Amino acid sequence: MDMAQGKREALTADDWTSAGLEALARGGLAAVAVEPLAKALGTTKGSFYWHFADRNGLIAAALARWEQRDTELVIAAVESEECATARLRNLLHLAFASVQVGSAPGGGSVELALQASASHPLVAPVLHRVTERRLAYLTGLFTEIGLSPARARDRGLLAYSAFLGHAQLVHATPEVLPHGRAFATHVRRVVDALVRDED
Repeated sequence: MDMAQGKREALTADDWTSAGLEALARGGLAAVAVEPLAKALGTTKGSFYWHFADRNGLIAAALARWEQRDTELVIAAVESEECATARLRNLLHLAFASVQVGSAPGGGSVELALQASASHPLVAPVLHRVTERRLAYLTGLFTEIGLSPARARDRGLLAYSAFLGHAQLVHATPEVLPHGRAFATHVRRVVDALVRDED
């Protein structure tokens, strides 16, 4: 048996899902295409159809992976902090670090790809659910640190908008953002501004 054949047999639905999510991050929803992915994975379309009925099945799996990885696992990670302020700061640092210039591929670019495809019938419900989940969690944290429910919702929306804005800047005009240690300082200042209770 040659190596290519062995590689084809070793591929799992999980491998295809990971490849689909990476393609989504790189080139948007249109990049989640069976033939180019098969070529990149060194296999045939037959391997894909062993695991998925069609492209929509792969897109759904990639979206589920993104929702779990970039929302539920992040929330679970910050929940280990006892103090609401520490949870909030940790969450915001993780979010902004995920869209840092030069960070691991797929951080903010998945967000942007999905925003660009927000009306797609597979993307729309997932994007809506994730957005509501994130805003509800942020609102809860801001409420826990003492803001009224209305102000907490406003501050959560501001924090989420800042996150998406950073993702867009990293994607479109990364030169306007600081790099390296300066970016870390910038993120700390953004987090301080978002968490500080004013009035």
